[in-house]
Amino acid sequence: MAPTSGENTSDYAKEQQAVLDEEIGHVRLITLNNPSKLNIITPEVVKRLAVLYEKWEKADDVEIIIIKGVGRAFCAGGDLRMFYHGKAEKHVIEAVYKMYWLEYHIHTYKKLLVAIVHATAMGGGASLTVPSTFTVVTEKTVLAAPEAGLGFHTDASLSYILSHLPGHLGEYLALTGARVDGADMLSIGLGTHYVPSEKLPELEKCLVNLKSGDKGIVRAAIEEFSIEVQLGEKSILHNRLLIDKCFSNDTVEEIVESLIAEGNIEGNDWIQGIIKILKRSSPTGLKMTLKSVRQARNQTLGECLKKEFRLTLNTLRGVISNDMYEGIRAQTIDKDFSPKWNPTSLSEITEEKLDLVFQAFDEEFELQIPQEEKIPRWEGKFESSGYNVQ
Repeated sequence: MAPTSGENTSDYAKEQQAVLDEEIGHVRLITLNNPSKLNIITPEVVKRLAVLYEKWEKADDVEIIIIKGVGRAFCAGGDLRMFYHGKAEKHVIEAVYKMYWLEYHIHTYKKLLVAIVHATAMGGGASLTVPSTFTVVTEKTVLAAPEAGLGFHTDASLSYILSHLPGHLGEYLALTGARVDGADMLSIGLGTHYVPSEKLPELEKCLVNLKSGDKGIVRAAIEEFSIEVQLGEKSILHNRLLIDKCFSNDTVEEIVESLIAEGNIEGNDWIQGIIKILKRSSPTGLKMTLKSVRQARNQTLGECLKKEFRLTLNTLRGVISNDMYEGIRAQTIDKDFSPKWNPTSLSEITEEKLDLVFQAFDEEFELQIPQEEKIPRWEGKFESSGYNVQ
């Protein structure tokens, strides 16, 4: 596909390098192809994905879209350096807007989507995979939403996704940035099939050769390669009752207090690590994230995306804090891993301050997406999740 009139040739080359696409019969294959940068989501990647998804949804001869990545990460999330250097400049806001439009499109896509998550999917990378009709995970898959620890919030539809997890696992994953493996993803509804990584080439070949995009036929094809899997010794689900107890509290302060109390009980040593994570995370990021996930429990997908869009823009503008820039500096720019948060404590971030970043924009500045929306396909995964596993 050649660059269209007015499209920058160098930008086109970057898009083609980072996102590869193949057309094979009724199947379309997307490969995230920037392994040296862990397949991060740059503005070029967003633009290219948006073009492909929109074109293929309208094409009569397309029935299945498969997305995968190469290298040691499926997708490490958004381009943090772009945020750090671009701040709230026009090109950054445009990239954010396009990403949210893309997320809505993926969640409500009319054709069958298969995500093959062979490795790490962080933040926005996770949101490219979970809304798929089928999400294939392996023994190498890791998913996490680490934004709160960086002074940001669970973005790119993650407040919606996490709020629909069983119990209060959503709050736990959002606030701690804890990583879940393929077995955990399958058990809590973030994945549909567990396929050993060595079988992925065969699975892909099988899917490409299918003559039908019928959901039942595709499911049966994937099941030919999938296996049952047991939770690992370090699975978060072994501690799900305590997680629900602690992370059901109303405020971040109360969650921390509950964790401290439970951590003093014999056998709960694992909680000390969770407390340390929360205490070194951005207080602003934690409070924004908890409020966002809690709101999402009673919001539609569209409402969640509009809310997250506001939070992202107001964070970029430093409405109540510049913690996001400090978090990116400490982790990605200077790599001293010693962020200096401001405000420094949870108590300094009042509801009145939080309201400033959640406040709706004038309609012309809001994220514009269709008002009528289908129920996102991935919610059905919970119907057969193994959350009750002992």
